[in-house]
Amino acid sequence: MLLRTDPFRALDRLAAQALETGGTWSRPAAMPLDAWRHGDEFVVEFDLPGIDPDAVELSVERNTLTVRAERRPSHPGTAENLEWVASERPYGVFARELFLGDGLDTDGIRASYDAGVLRVRIPVAESAKPRTITVESGRESDRARIST
Repeated sequence: MLLRTDPFRALDRLAAQALETGGTWSRPAAMPLDAWRHGDEFVVEFDLPGIDPDAVELSVERNTLTVRAERRPSHPGTAENLEWVASERPYGVFARELFLGDGLDTDGIRASYDAGVLRVRIPVAESAKPRTITVESGRESDRARIST
């Protein structure tokens, strides 16, 4: 059962503001992520529960990937006819920047969104992939210089 009166509600709101559980466009809150390498690509997953896929923005500039998303309240009606009983879900703007190394192909970035998780795939650049280098013997070139 939900309580209609909560003496700690104001304290909870102050704590939420201090911990930045929601944000504004000028001061966005961070979003949790997981990142790993799988073969020739890096995969990054961001938790964005309850966010409309159209409210997610990805951009890359100078090897910096920026993810921004906004979660708006989905309650019906207007603020005048609502009486809040509980409000614990974070709303507002969420953002995260990832600094990508030179060994990643920023032109090949792909993103998908499913069940509240944004998955970004960043391929490794061809120039950064491991390769073998043939070692030549210097003996023949040394002989050519010695014989006159």
